[in-house]
Amino acid sequence: MIIREKQEEPSFDVVLPPSKHGFGAVLSATKASASLPQAGDEFDFYRSFPGFQEFCESQGDKLLHFMSQIMQVHGCRSHLRDRNKLTGLEERFDLIVDSNDVILERVGILLDEADGVNRSQQPVMPAGFQPPKIVVSSWNRKGSGSGSRSEMFRLLHAKNVARPQLKFKEKVDNSNTPFIPKIFIKPNAVKPLPSYFTNKQIRKERPEDLDVPAALADLIHQQRTQEHVEDMFAHPYQYELDHLLLPESLLSKPEVQMYRPMDESNFSFIDTLEDLVALNEKLCKLSEFAVDLEHHSYRSFLGITSLMQISTREEDFIIDTLELRSELYILNEAFTDPAIVKVFHGADSDIEWLQRDFGLYVVRLFDTHQASRALNLARHSLDHLLTHFCNVGSDKRYQLADWRIRPLPDEMVQYARTDTHYLLYIYDCVRAQLLDFNHGQPGLLQSVWNKSKDISLKKYMKPIYTEESYLEVQRKQKRSFNTQQLTAFRLLFAWRDKLARQEDESTGYVLPTHMMIKISEELPKEPQGIIACCNPVPPLVRQQVNALHLLVQQAREMPLLKPEVTLFGPHDTSRVSESDHHPFSADELCFLLKEPRILKDEDSLPVAQMKARRIIESFENPFRMYLPSSDVHVNKNAKFDPSSKIFEVTNRAKYSHVYPDLDLVHKYTDERNKAKQSYKESLQNVATVRQQAESAKGGAKKRERVPSEVGESTPKPSKKLMTPAEKPQKTEPPPEESFKPFDYSQSDLKVFAGNKSKDNTQFDPNRQAHDFKKKKFGRGQKSNLGAGGRSMSYMAGKSDRGFRHNWPKR
Repeated sequence: MIIREKQEEPSFDVVLPPSKHGFGAVLSATKASASLPQAGDEFDFYRSFPGFQEFCESQGDKLLHFMSQIMQVHGCRSHLRDRNKLTGLEERFDLIVDSNDVILERVGILLDEADGVNRSQQPVMPAGFQPPKIVVSSWNRKGSGSGSRSEMFRLLHAKNVARPQLKFKEKVDNSNTPFIPKIFIKPNAVKPLPSYFTNKQIRKERPEDLDVPAALADLIHQQRTQEHVEDMFAHPYQYELDHLLLPESLLSKPEVQMYRPMDESNFSFIDTLEDLVALNEKLCKLSEFAVDLEHHSYRSFLGITSLMQISTREEDFIIDTLELRSELYILNEAFTDPAIVKVFHGADSDIEWLQRDFGLYVVRLFDTHQASRALNLARHSLDHLLTHFCNVGSDKRYQLADWRIRPLPDEMVQYARTDTHYLLYIYDCVRAQLLDFNHGQPGLLQSVWNKSKDISLKKYMKPIYTEESYLEVQRKQKRSFNTQQLTAFRLLFAWRDKLARQEDESTGYVLPTHMMIKISEELPKEPQGIIACCNPVPPLVRQQVNALHLLVQQAREMPLLKPEVTLFGPHDTSRVSESDHHPFSADELCFLLKEPRILKDEDSLPVAQMKARRIIESFENPFRMYLPSSDVHVNKNAKFDPSSKIFEVTNRAKYSHVYPDLDLVHKYTDERNKAKQSYKESLQNVATVRQQAESAKGGAKKRERVPSEVGESTPKPSKKLMTPAEKPQKTEPPPEESFKPFDYSQSDLKVFAGNKSKDNTQFDPNRQAHDFKKKKFGRGQKSNLGAGGRSMSYMAGKSDRGFRHNWPKR
């Protein structure tokens, strides 16, 4: 409830809080609703009275009428009193939910307007240009002061930029083939370019390869002719860079030339062939110039070099590389001249982009990033160098801008000019400091020149997809997948790579890696589950959701196996030698895996047999790694005892009854029976422990054991092994004798009689202890009776332990 109160000035309204009247009404309504009969038996009882039923219906109609009026005011559907349909209650509930969403959304908009934020107002901007958005994050915070608010960097992006790839004269080659240099003219050459690159009509002479990608057609042609195959992928200026000599002027201390203010410097935007030729003529007359590139990689598979900045001592140039992409090879005349120094900052990626898009190569490169590292500066970014040497703060608001925007806004032009305008002055400063840092010796400066030359020797390598490419990405994520999840990740990775090459989009645009991992972990059963794993949903995923669903279903059909254990523990088999990893022979493994053949290639096994092998390995001794791998002592009797575990493991396949070959079954059964029989025969004359003890006494007569008539039991071997001298010789088995019972009358029964009984049979522990002390220790000797004996037994009788005269003395 909102109450507006007019003030003296009619142009102002004051909104009073609804606590004065509204809170009381809400409280009374809550109390009244709590006192109503609860749903269940109590409500049904009251409902049986006609008066209560009529009252409820009348109040319900009033509430529905009021709710319908509120919904009509907000433009929502309000057919709440329609009771003709069977599903009327559910439909009325859905209408209320939708109306609440609309009303709450409108309340949120009004609250934003009260705070000064108008979300419905859209600024009028030119086509292809979107207003900058503020992204609140830790990485884009420009500076944080205690008394000032932190200023955020702004990301400038464009959603409606026409794809520049459509205007390229040479179609982008995203095929899964190696990259071949685009150069066909080699200025400033010491070693001439191979004839393969100089003949531009070579592809027109191969009509059979017109439907094949250009790089693949070149490779096929090289394989046919066997000419210049080794030079096909080599760096065109490898020889020139290897034999490049550094003049003394570049190793001496330079005269630092101050840069001109940016407002006083001339600026030219190059977007025509005539301006590009004129720029090349100017650059060829100089001794040094600075170069930088702006790159775009989100809406292209290989990436696009969108802009090139070149600065001299007097003026700045910006080249539209999207418009002059196929004509930029003209700059090779200046870029490969060893008499001209090309100054870059962080040229590792720039060198590869120049080769990939324009066929440009750099000879005599100086990288200020390598110089910053040699000087051990606090940071090595261009922003830090500008602050350190030029006292200029670079504006990085457009660092992540979409450089495909045409025409370029003035802010982006200023940012692009800043990257190269001060670079020649920094080049002079770092050379002077490198010499001063090394006490005038050119060794440190020479090392920077050598590192810069190594960077210019880099070659662009095209991303090639293989069946194992997904493993590198999966290892970087440090996730543990089972077989189904790993299969889904592999299929999604292959689908993403193929679609990105076809559509010329980056893999991050098609399906980001974190979304791909989420889908692989969840394995959704429905297409809606795939959509739920992506927030926001990439456009190509929404289009190809059915194809992704089929891939996930294919992964779910794989047998589910646990992932390999990567942590060290008792069950870690990574340190077990190969000889201990499979203690069975090849024939025994064939039996265990139900395959009557020798296994040589583990990868050729079916999934079920591989699972059986893993199950068998899980029953191995987990402490096998702590045991010696060879020369392990095993009891000889246990090896030949059919009832022992050693005999079962070493002869697992010999006594099996389910081996596929019946002849081998009979063969192994006979061998087993023979082993049992020989074992029994070897133990017939083995003396038992009792017999050995009686023979040691020498007085007692040995009692020969006669096998029973019912059956014969195999005696177990003694635990203590006899020496070879003590082992009995094999003799003929003694003849069987009739059973004779033992005559107990001849036994000496005195051994079972105790000591002579004394006159007093009553047990007296005090007297017993006193007599024992006298007998054992005598007079004057101490006895240690506190500990007691090992076993004490008392006969029934009266004890005087509790009497006072028997208490221990102090």
